[in-house]
Amino acid sequence: MAAVAGAAGEVDPRVERSRRVILTAALDLLGELGYGGLTVEAVAARAGVGKSTVYRHWPGKLELVEDAIRNLKAPLVPGAGGPARDRVVDLLTQMAAQLAASTWSSCLPAIIEAAERDPEVLAIHRRLCDERRQVLVDLLAEGAAAGEFDGGPDLVQLAEYLVGPILSRRLLLREPFDPAGVPALVDRLLPPRPAP
Repeated sequence: MAAVAGAAGEVDPRVERSRRVILTAALDLLGELGYGGLTVEAVAARAGVGKSTVYRHWPGKLELVEDAIRNLKAPLVPGAGGPARDRVVDLLTQMAAQLAASTWSSCLPAIIEAAERDPEVLAIHRRLCDERRQVLVDLLAEGAAAGEFDGGPDLVQLAEYLVGPILSRRLLLREPFDPAGVPALVDRLLPPRPAP
């Protein structure tokens, strides 16, 4: 939901500051308590605002969590120009770094657990994952079309192969995937096409 705008269409800085504090509190508590333990009351208390302030911006916990994830999760932005392969490495390195140390990475297990139990959370989780994965799929399609590597027939699956080790290390072993290892991962899964 958008912050309240003034007469000239400008966002009131106090309202925006309040929103940011609430969103940060929501992510912090999501990481600490999980989705099931998170309440609007707890978020309001952590943010130092009244419950009514939270409800002024979001109708409920689900919308608050989605907005917190969308607004506070650092975007993955591939570099501009250059070989697609280099931009794939850059994108996956960003992902590995985010999952190594960020509030977002501590929330991910809670979101996955909630998606198992709540179809609305599952829908949000899928939508957000699909959006992020599409950035990688688009880079893979570009690289395959340029002849940098053989992308194969299923670029979505290839994207999942590339992301899988990074996610599984964080989620299953609670050990971050070293961002410095990304180039070797890409080399194994995206060998250059042999010269004709």
